[in-house]
Amino acid sequence: MSDFAAITETLISGDADVLVNQVNQAISSGHKPGEILSQGLISGMDIVGERMESGEMFIPEVLMSAQAMSQAVGVLKPLLGEGESSSAGRVIIGTVKGDLHDIGKNLVSMMMESAGFEVTDLGVDNAPEDFIGAIKEQNATIVALSALLTTTMPMMKKTVDAIVEAGLRDQVKILIGGAPVNQSFADEIGADGYAADAGSASKLAKSYLN
Repeated sequence: MSDFAAITETLISGDADVLVNQVNQAISSGHKPGEILSQGLISGMDIVGERMESGEMFIPEVLMSAQAMSQAVGVLKPLLGEGESSSAGRVIIGTVKGDLHDIGKNLVSMMMESAGFEVTDLGVDNAPEDFIGAIKEQNATIVALSALLTTTMPMMKKTVDAIVEAGLRDQVKILIGGAPVNQSFADEIGADGYAADAGSASKLAKSYLN
């Protein structure tokens, strides 16, 4: 377990080179790739998310951890057996139509991937039908809608309504985020939840699995 503790600490510090070496050493020592992923890496990103939420870590540090995580997962992926990939679920994420902002969305996407979700990032300026097509194609369980402009908030409601009309509402949990929105707006448009930052978005997504 000390191997995993060291991996977790290095991940939090964001040192990708050292992390990749530690992961390779853990593999050489006979640890199962799935255990390294879940007990060393994903548990480390959980801590990163908590520290981001509490204000102990800031976006540049979180990005370094997420990028280190990505490199370490790249080492493990070819070694993970069937059913060992620790996929927590499938997430569709995108900025709604009329909005071209993506920095926050990109960070949420990285945190979700680091938490073990399979993430399909649709990018920016997505019409409701873009989300619906992706939900069907990926058989997604969570949809995350992002907006930074007050003028695109109504498009979030249109997207939620379209998901309902398509008969997919029971299949997915809908999560919203962005500067102008909050939990009361999420309630108003029929979404399941709101997250203020990438750490809380990842935690909220995990809570939907239980």
